[in-house]
Amino acid sequence: MSDLAVAIARNWIGTPYVHQASARAAGSDCLGLIRGIWRELYGAEPEPVPPYSADWGEMGRTEILLRGATRHLVALSRDAQEAPGQVLLFRMREGAIAKHLGLLVQLGERSSFVHAYSGHGVIESSYSAAWRQRVVQRFRFP
Repeated sequence: MSDLAVAIARNWIGTPYVHQASARAAGSDCLGLIRGIWRELYGAEPEPVPPYSADWGEMGRTEILLRGATRHLVALSRDAQEAPGQVLLFRMREGAIAKHLGLLVQLGERSSFVHAYSGHGVIESSYSAAWRQRVVQRFRFP
């Protein structure tokens, strides 16, 4: 399953960034990428997605994205080994709610993940120490 999720994610590379969209080659944001991988793995999405802001620095008490991911994905323990195919949830600013997602696609010297963000679209980025320190939770697809 993880190899298939990685292949699907890489097929989305080059998709333009469009907030709240989830259409390969047409437009997607980070949640839209994970939703698209889900649809290719399982078919229909498990629940409708409510409107949300694009602000990575959004403050609040309710971790909406973390709750949603926990409902539909399998949360991994902090000591679980990193592996390609895992969904990464990031907190981009101290004190902000977790608002960014990506899919780990490669480990080792060239560790990388696929994600989408404004101005870049869906891309594969280095999974550097700066990104690792922002990870709030890792998940796997069920």
